[in-house]
Amino acid sequence: MIKRWFSALLAVAFGFMILMLAGCGSGNTSSTSGDKAEKKKFTIGIVQIVEHPSLNTIRESFIAGLAAQGYKDGDNVVIDYQNAQGDQSNLKSICQRFANKKYDLIVAIATPSAQAAVGETKDIPIVFAACTDPVGSGLVADLNKPGGNVTGTSDAVSAEKIMELAQRITPGFKTIGALYNSSETNSLSVINNLKEYAKKQGLRVVDATVTNSSEVQQATASLVGKVDIIFSPIDNTVASAMPVVTQVTRKAKIPMYVGADSMVKDGGLATYGINYEVLGKETAEMAVQVLKGTKPGDIPVKTMSDMDIYVNLETAKAIGVTIPDDILKKAAKVFGD
Repeated sequence: MIKRWFSALLAVAFGFMILMLAGCGSGNTSSTSGDKAEKKKFTIGIVQIVEHPSLNTIRESFIAGLAAQGYKDGDNVVIDYQNAQGDQSNLKSICQRFANKKYDLIVAIATPSAQAAVGETKDIPIVFAACTDPVGSGLVADLNKPGGNVTGTSDAVSAEKIMELAQRITPGFKTIGALYNSSETNSLSVINNLKEYAKKQGLRVVDATVTNSSEVQQATASLVGKVDIIFSPIDNTVASAMPVVTQVTRKAKIPMYVGADSMVKDGGLATYGINYEVLGKETAEMAVQVLKGTKPGDIPVKTMSDMDIYVNLETAKAIGVTIPDDILKKAAKVFGD
């Protein structure tokens, strides 16, 4: 009897020990899972060619878009933002550092940034933002099937559509001044579109090219007295120098049509372009797909299809132009109102 009682007691004690060990094991497993989750923090390098409102809007919207989908900076994501200040050598150094540190993702804002990133790594996923002509810039072979480690969003605009808007606001122009950086492939594609349109319409285009922002004011001034209107595409160099461009165009009373909403905000007369906040969010959605394991080369490049009118009433008043009421009603944003 005593033996049976003792055997039962041992069995209970043994069972209790197993339960305790299982509990400890479960706790250790949980701790290990916690360690693994801790290690699942992604590092994203963001490289931007230069400071100007459109690119800043993209970056801010991108970061907000990531957070909205659960990827928060300082939580499960570490974001390393670097600005090249318009210097190509800085771009190369930044992208080299991102590649050497083997970041999980590189986000390249604007074409020069994307070209620099692509030149430094074929392994790390790259998502570009606001690259006007990804194929012509050598970033991808095909918009629908990018291939490799690269995809992103395009901010391609139609020079023809912008000129049609110009004909409604300032009809009768015959000569167009084209202000752009000749080394930016994103600008060249739009300027080629402008020249095709001008040829069809019997209009003349006068080029004023620059290589850096310090040349923009002089290049703008060189067009005074030679052209009826000035056009600048989504050109990073010109966009960063819009305040000095505006001084010249307002004083000379020359309408200036541009490729980006921020350039209208900074003094351009009008554009028919994209919303960069939306582009930033679209770029974030693509980045999330990559972080979840989708290969960049399997994600089609996204070209923004929704275009809006943007006008600057302060500029219109300064140069003596009246914006038609129907255009003001259709405008997504009226600056200087």
